[in-house]
Amino acid sequence: MHAVEAKGFKIPLVGLGTWMLRGRECARLTEQAIRIGYRHIDTAQMYDNERAVGEGVRASGKRDAVMVTTKVAPTSLAPHDLERSVKESLAHLRLDHIDLLLIHWPNPRVPLAETLGAMAKMKREGYVRQLGVSNFTVALLDEANKISSELVCNQIECHPFLDQSKVIAACKKHGMAVVAYSPIARGNANGDEVLRRIGQAHGKSAAQVSLRFLVQQGIAVIPRTGKVERLEENLALFDFALSEDQMFEIGTLGARGDRIVDWSWSPNWD
Repeated sequence: MHAVEAKGFKIPLVGLGTWMLRGRECARLTEQAIRIGYRHIDTAQMYDNERAVGEGVRASGKRDAVMVTTKVAPTSLAPHDLERSVKESLAHLRLDHIDLLLIHWPNPRVPLAETLGAMAKMKREGYVRQLGVSNFTVALLDEANKISSELVCNQIECHPFLDQSKVIAACKKHGMAVVAYSPIARGNANGDEVLRRIGQAHGKSAAQVSLRFLVQQGIAVIPRTGKVERLEENLALFDFALSEDQMFEIGTLGARGDRIVDWSWSPNWD
């Protein structure tokens, strides 16, 4: 298993993102992904698909080999709400623990120390194995790591068309891994001439080049797909390597600043 290690915890470099997947389709894709070698499945309370993800994980027969991540909704970050919501997530997943629990989005109305304290309690009591955050900026990462030394990752939008070097450097400073959501920019990678040209040189798709660019930097990726045939393609990243020149050329695309995920409640991005 190809993985990135943070604070003694291994995060598989390729996982399945499940945003927008629902019901039987979600359960089937989750099960199929695990059967072909995925060991990292990502869900969230806000996705409304924890039941289906749990069903797919259980059906695979490989629960013990799989890291399941879920994320607490920003409306449930007060301690009492967080504890209740984590127990609800476990009931939906029908698993005996959550491998990795993240704050999905920061909520400035709830003190971060209170949220992280409640998460640490969930870990101590065995509901959760590891803790992390998502959509945290450099300033938020600094604040969070002053409060807690347990945070293993920051899950952020990360792809070749968005320069996230400041946040990536902050994660490294704090010993945290980076997990990239939307790593092929919601399919936009496939239309890019640079990625396509580099892909042709390796016999790979533009999407695979986009993913390889990230994993080659030690960034975990969680591409979402609704197609079983794409599952294998997204996993086939370890039989080729990009040259220094290719990495540099792809790196220049970040100057576009194409951020896809930006809500009214988003923090002030770096």
